[in-house]
Amino acid sequence: MPRYKLSYFDFDGGRAEPIRIAFHAGGIAFEDHRVSFAEFGALREQLRFKAVPVLEIDGVTVTQSNAMCRYVGKLAGLYPEDPMQALYCDETLDAVEDISQRIGATMGLKGQALQDARQQLVQGALSTHIKGFGELLARGGGNYFADGRLTVADLKVFVQTRWLQKGNLDHIPTDLVARLAPGLVEHEARIAREPRVMAYYAR
Repeated sequence: MPRYKLSYFDFDGGRAEPIRIAFHAGGIAFEDHRVSFAEFGALREQLRFKAVPVLEIDGVTVTQSNAMCRYVGKLAGLYPEDPMQALYCDETLDAVEDISQRIGATMGLKGQALQDARQQLVQGALSTHIKGFGELLARGGGNYFADGRLTVADLKVFVQTRWLQKGNLDHIPTDLVARLAPGLVEHEARIAREPRVMAYYAR
């Protein structure tokens, strides 16, 4: 059995959360290495792309959160075998990553600059993506994004939707998802009730 070490910031959410859940859901042992922002500052120059998450597999380091999602998803039975359904899954993963990067670009801003940037997001890319996620969910049948069952695509959207609704992002309305794509709110609640997801958060 390979040894896995997943390194990411010490909080729930973000790019590593779907990977953590997938490891747990698949019953796959891994080291959940959580780093503080201070530790990351010290480690950053040693990292291939100066970013986390980073996954070590028997000492071999890999990067890119969507690549990790697919890999661990396959190990855990949370990734489609059918090529078209896998395409649907990948499309969803990449769309979430796209909006995550746009949100991330606003993180270092303060004051009026932050407010202006977040308002631009709400009026533009964020709303476009939320509506798009609603369309992808409907295409998948309304309950899941691909394969008619839980996949890493659901986990990635679940983490993003949950984050947006919690009010953790200043100047982004907590009801934005509900107004633009109510199905995503139902999806978030559905995934939260999945026994393997519940077990992860109860651990």
